[in-house]
Amino acid sequence: MRRRRLSTLPLVLFLGLLALVIGIYLGGHPSTLPGPVRDVLVEDGDGQIYDEAMDTLERDYYRPVDRKQLLNQSLDHAIRSLDDRFSNYFAPRDYTDFQQATEGRFEGVGMSVDPVDDGLRIITVYDGSPAKDGGLKAGDVITEVNGRSIAGQDSTEATTRIKGPAGTSVRLTVRSGGKMREVTLKRAEVAIPVVRSQMRTVDGHKIAYVHLAGFTAGAHDAVAEAIRKRLADGADGVVLDLRDNGGGLLNEAVEISSIFIPDGRIVSTKGRARPERVYDATGGAIDSDIPVVVLVNDRSASASEIVTGALQDRKRATVVGTRTFGKGVFQEIEPLSNGGALDITVGEYFLPSGRNLGGGGVSRGSGVKPDVYAKDNPKTPQDEALQAALREAE
Repeated sequence: MRRRRLSTLPLVLFLGLLALVIGIYLGGHPSTLPGPVRDVLVEDGDGQIYDEAMDTLERDYYRPVDRKQLLNQSLDHAIRSLDDRFSNYFAPRDYTDFQQATEGRFEGVGMSVDPVDDGLRIITVYDGSPAKDGGLKAGDVITEVNGRSIAGQDSTEATTRIKGPAGTSVRLTVRSGGKMREVTLKRAEVAIPVVRSQMRTVDGHKIAYVHLAGFTAGAHDAVAEAIRKRLADGADGVVLDLRDNGGGLLNEAVEISSIFIPDGRIVSTKGRARPERVYDATGGAIDSDIPVVVLVNDRSASASEIVTGALQDRKRATVVGTRTFGKGVFQEIEPLSNGGALDITVGEYFLPSGRNLGGGGVSRGSGVKPDVYAKDNPKTPQDEALQAALREAE
């Protein structure tokens, strides 16, 4: 009996392995099962329906179908259907570009843009970039990329067409001062100058002027270093310029706020699937007697509004400029197995006073109202808003 049991063991193992292989195949191809068997063994869920539709397109559509491209487009349209301007799907290549941008570097032409009806308006052109070498400047509007119009196109899609591997070229149609022209730029790896600073003098008072372009990784170190250097050189006050700063990483907003606020609450967050979380100042703030001014405009959003609102609520700074954008929600990046990622709204944030700057959900809200209204006149060589901020920092 012992020998008989041992002799049948290889057969049992073989049959078990065969059943496993068949099960795995049928699990991945439920449409090959007979109808009654499929109804019993396979849950007829949305995932199965999607796979069936993809299989049908791949098998029967009149021309070849790229399954990966269909998946990317499906996810993109699914996110767009949420009617949430702040949520995005990043295809694998786009996600790589996004990660580089949050690290303060990317491959492209070196400029920041803002969407307008007929394309992208240039906000900033970085020194030493292909865009700078090509004569592009703030206020120019890009209407076409490689001969194709970008009017009405999603800004993420439009900017993705401009970016690309270093060494490749892109042809832009640009409206500048009412005239149209074409410029061909050779893309390069561009290091974004996140922080610019200088010492300004107003009525004999030295003021540290610090401009922050974005809340990228490590931005707080650069801001702190710039401010402390200017204070060591004799600055009597600080102007933090967050104009045209669309935000970035939440932790950087908390750290930058902590340069000015010594302790206590900076911001709190809460979402349907996210419990409330309170972010306090991390310590090491500059002397509380040093006057601080935050300069903002209607394109100061998200992390910029957290810093501005926290300093205003905690009565640590005077806010100068125009009302900020009005975004009261935050997003989280959730990587996917295909190498892409979902950047989706997961909750709202609340300033120390408890106020939310949005309009309820993802709607644009009231934003931060400045303590001193000031607006730059683009037709004059002087920056009127900056001059107002410098006077407040005396």
